[in-house]
Amino acid sequence: MYKKSFPVLVILIVVASISIADSVPDMEEGLWEITTKVSMPGMSMPPVTNTQCLTKKDLVPESSQPGQECNITDVKVVGNTVSWTMQCKSQGTEMKGTGNMTYSGNSFKGTMKMTVKGEEGMEMISNMSGRRIGDCK
Repeated sequence: MYKKSFPVLVILIVVASISIADSVPDMEEGLWEITTKVSMPGMSMPPVTNTQCLTKKDLVPESSQPGQECNITDVKVVGNTVSWTMQCKSQGTEMKGTGNMTYSGNSFKGTMKMTVKGEEGMEMISNMSGRRIGDCK
């Protein structure tokens, strides 16, 4: 009986190992410089750059805008791509949206789309890029 179940057990372990390996993107933890460019219909804002520590547990950069509270949910990792949904409140305005970014070792590129609640057609698109600049302090 053990001889018959051993190959099945080995296959299950290999499949589980591959699944676990796929759930962590190719990214190096540390201090990242993140540049975000926001655009809305008829308007484009200058890029904003900030720094933040990113880890394999905290893959999604947080907003750097003062007074803005965001709740990130439904974080999913497929290969090197991280996707999420989020809801934000800022100065009495509520927004919801989705985002995704793809890591490549020491860099990433991503997009986030946010819709302002109650404002039909008011969509903000943020294009993000990041690069690792060192260790977290």
